Amino acid sequence: MVDHVSKTKRSEMMRLVRRNGSSAELVVRRLVWTMGYRYRLNVKRLPGSPDLVFPGRRKVIFVHGCFWHGHPHCSKSRLPKTNIPYWEEKIRMNRARDERVAAELARDGWGVLVIWQCEQRDPEALAKKVEAFLRPE
Repeated sequence: MVDHVSKTKRSEMMRLVRRNGSSAELVVRRLVWTMGYRYRLNVKRLPGSPDLVFPGRRKVIFVHGCFWHGHPHCSKSRLPKTNIPYWEEKIRMNRARDERVAAELARDGWGVLVIWQCEQRDPEALAKKVEAFLRPE
């Protein structure tokens, strides 16, 4: 199937996709805040500019959209039926970058938690996951 939008218009539309402050990220931020944890947002000096950073705990949280980060076995991560090679490569590169960033942070002594967009369907389970990650060891 052919894209019905010009390349310029498509580029303009893609620029509007938010890099941070997504609705998924806001849900996690509210949850973590109500649990009593304080954090920094998108610390640029860290690899991957994590969504939430807990400097005193040396822990970070990434909130991944299931589609953009290729969440395995998730209905939200289905690829579009048009331009399939482009999307397969795009998502593959995103996943490779995510793995590289997580490994680099771990190597530097940071704990890394990835929260997937679809995990927000069960707020109790999500709260338990966050608590287990942030709880002092």
